[in-house]
Amino acid sequence: MSTCNSQLGRHWQQTRPQGQQPQKPKRPFWKKKRFILPTSVVTAILAIAGCGGGSSSGSSVDTTSASSAAPAPSTAAAPVAPPAAPPPPPPAPKVPAEYQSALKQAESYSNMMHMSKQGIYDQLTSPYGGKFAPEAAQYAVDNLKADYNANALASAKSYQETMNMSPVAIYDQLVSPYGGKFTAAEAQYAVDHLGG
Repeated sequence: MSTCNSQLGRHWQQTRPQGQQPQKPKRPFWKKKRFILPTSVVTAILAIAGCGGGSSSGSSVDTTSASSAAPAPSTAAAPVAPPAAPPPPPPAPKVPAEYQSALKQAESYSNMMHMSKQGIYDQLTSPYGGKFAPEAAQYAVDNLKADYNANALASAKSYQETMNMSPVAIYDQLVSPYGGKFTAAEAQYAVDHLGG
């Protein structure tokens, strides 16, 4: 057999034109991948549908026979769907970056410099300070979680220790429009809690 194949191969090499490769014998179409793969997929889908369809066809036969045997008017009420859940609340509006920056700077003024609400607002809008728009500064002071009584007390202690001021002078400095800009209640709290 091998001699036959070798003779056939030599014959082919002698008779084929230059540059041509020997051709492989063609497979039947049912042995090709492009036929096997789609056929396998279709067969699997039909098998799955056949398994699921068997139970529903049995019940449809029962329903058909029952409905043809005794056609009765439908007196049962249609099932009522449960009420739909209320729609979710709309997402919170996105806070502009300038407002967020103003809030961070306001936190810094409150925590480090112990400023009043008005003092923080003025510093944020000042051309020599934060240079924020009034709306951004207002957003910052409205959303700042600060204890202004504690800030007034810290400022009062600083005035007492560094400038040796009397309680009356400290109060005046705390409420001054050129000083701390604290409210009268915040300044009074600070003076009342100076302790010594």
